[in-house]
Amino acid sequence: MENCIEIQHLQKSFGTVHAVNDLSLQVKQGELFAFLGINGAGKSTTISMLCGQLRQDAGSVRIQGKDTLEDMPQIRQSLGVVFQHSVLDKQLSVLDNLKTRAALYGITGRAFQKRLIELDELLELKLLLKRSVGKLSGGQRRRIDIARAIFHQPQLLILDEPTSQLDPIAASDFLAVLGKINRELGTAVVLTEHRLEEAFPLATAVAVMDRGRLLCTGTPYDVGRRLKTLGHRMFLAMPAAMRVWASVETEAPCPVTVREG
Repeated sequence: MENCIEIQHLQKSFGTVHAVNDLSLQVKQGELFAFLGINGAGKSTTISMLCGQLRQDAGSVRIQGKDTLEDMPQIRQSLGVVFQHSVLDKQLSVLDNLKTRAALYGITGRAFQKRLIELDELLELKLLLKRSVGKLSGGQRRRIDIARAIFHQPQLLILDEPTSQLDPIAASDFLAVLGKINRELGTAVVLTEHRLEEAFPLATAVAVMDRGRLLCTGTPYDVGRRLKTLGHRMFLAMPAAMRVWASVETEAPCPVTVREG
């Protein structure tokens, strides 16, 4: 499987603080890749460099084979982004917000209607289209943020703490939608997330960062076992099934979900 993201020796500092320090990793096509770490680990800074919002001090980022410092306009054609705070215009209806986004990619007329029908099947948008964004709940607004981000059918969707403003039920629903997009559309998803009980089982690959450096990476099972071996404090944020597994003497593989446990 080919890589959709290749990060080599990435570095970014703010004054004397090394936010990202010599980070190297790959994300494969079709993966749901989760960046994890406590506050200040460097996750959001890394995401900002992937999206072209921040320029790195050293190292390189290649997305779909293109360098983010040289080819960002082309990269954006195959990239969808959702940040912590919604970028929707609260004064407009959901439909007008989507039309504005689609127009940037030349999606109008019948092509727009066709795409709207496809997204309704995936995200259940029909009952929301005529409503003002300002009157939507937080969970509904996040659903529209995703619709906006994937309207042009990007190959890669990047999200930075997308559930930070949501209640637990809305957050769980939102993460389930992400899993559906990844499975049914084959869209690669990269996100930072702190709700690991729901996000960790969805991920096909995980990277844990600590003070700007890559602590470990691999499948959720590999990372869970590695964090336990290291005795790292990040293990305390792992799903309950993993923490129970760590508390008993067993040769069984590290579980991620309660069912596996």
